[in-house]
Amino acid sequence: MALYDRNYTSTHSNMDYVAQEGASVSFMKQTYQLLAASMIAAAAGAYVTMPYAQMIQEYKWIIFGIELLVLFFGLSMTRGKAGLNLAMLFLFTFLTGVSLVPLLASLIGAGNGAVIGNAFLMTSVLFGALSLFAINSKSDYSSWGKPLFITMIVIIVASLINMFLLQSPMMHVIITAGILLLFSLFTIYDTQNIANGAYDSPVDAAVSLYLDFLNMFTALLQLLGIFGGDD
Repeated sequence: MALYDRNYTSTHSNMDYVAQEGASVSFMKQTYQLLAASMIAAAAGAYVTMPYAQMIQEYKWIIFGIELLVLFFGLSMTRGKAGLNLAMLFLFTFLTGVSLVPLLASLIGAGNGAVIGNAFLMTSVLFGALSLFAINSKSDYSSWGKPLFITMIVIIVASLINMFLLQSPMMHVIITAGILLLFSLFTIYDTQNIANGAYDSPVDAAVSLYLDFLNMFTALLQLLGIFGGDD
């Protein structure tokens, strides 16, 4: 989830900070290049392991646990170490692609394979629009961090309750829509933080943006799959 390297207590109120300490064009370019490369790594992970969808479904929690280890420990331990941090970035994004395989396989098996391309296109357009808005906006969104973090915790708890207790399809739709909205707002927050120079490394910046994109994409996949399943 989107917990990686974010400062939720940031309270910058003076937008002069942007002009004085903002990220360079080179930094932003490297960040988005790494983001694009991360998506390629994720696509490779999904493509290579697609034939093993059933096995991945059986071991999904183990794979998810490895993802978290790489995200919170691997990337942290290799921060500032050129080469190693890139390796951890691509290992993490490759694993997220593997984790998506059961969902992708279920959509393809149900004859809804076109949903995958549609969801990616919609996510790309939405993500791009939100990023441009955040970069060009004169408003300061740095105070959003804490409320977004609290909202994310609430959604995680609600997801677990619904998964193990309620098992309500309607609740699942509501939670998924909430995830899409939440990470749309996170995209604005993270993009502006990157533009304001809040990250020391393009790798760290790319991880935050990748998590936003991934969660939006996954939410749209599920929503389109649900509402496109009654054709």
